[in-house]
Amino acid sequence: MISLNAFQAAPGFDDPLEMLHACHDKILQQCATLTKLDAHLRQSGCDTQVQQAASGILRYFDSAGQFHHQDEEEDLFPLLLGHPDTDSALLARLLAEHEKMQDAWTALRPVLLQLVAGHETPLDSALVENFISRHTDHIAIENAQLLPMAERLLSTQQITLLGRKMSERRGAKFPESMPA
Repeated sequence: MISLNAFQAAPGFDDPLEMLHACHDKILQQCATLTKLDAHLRQSGCDTQVQQAASGILRYFDSAGQFHHQDEEEDLFPLLLGHPDTDSALLARLLAEHEKMQDAWTALRPVLLQLVAGHETPLDSALVENFISRHTDHIAIENAQLLPMAERLLSTQQITLLGRKMSERRGAKFPESMPA
């Protein structure tokens, strides 16, 4: 069957695990943009396209990217730690990786701010590669291990609570009732 709707609705707070997965996809898209930005900057200098790309990356990782880690660290991980079958070593590893990812962002962010301001600032390839590889490796583990574990271990009530907390963090309204 051919779908007449080419656009699939983004997952909402009523499906928080799928929303976290979708956020991973957006993070990977931002990493791809960063790769293109680096190549374009080397070829064309700090033009409008570089400024716009740098601005988009900053906007994403300063807001949604921060919320994503808070969703996991403050809400998802504690819910999982309350379950006896949780892989607590995995959660500790992911938390440590979050810190390294934040360090990579802290190093990259000032360079992006310079580019947004129109300054001819070179991107250090090692800095870019570190940022991207930390994110891609981390996301692969979360998608393969963390999210399936959460789906397996969390109750419907816990998943609803997770969605509520995520919506509150963003100042959004949690959907009270689902259409039949």
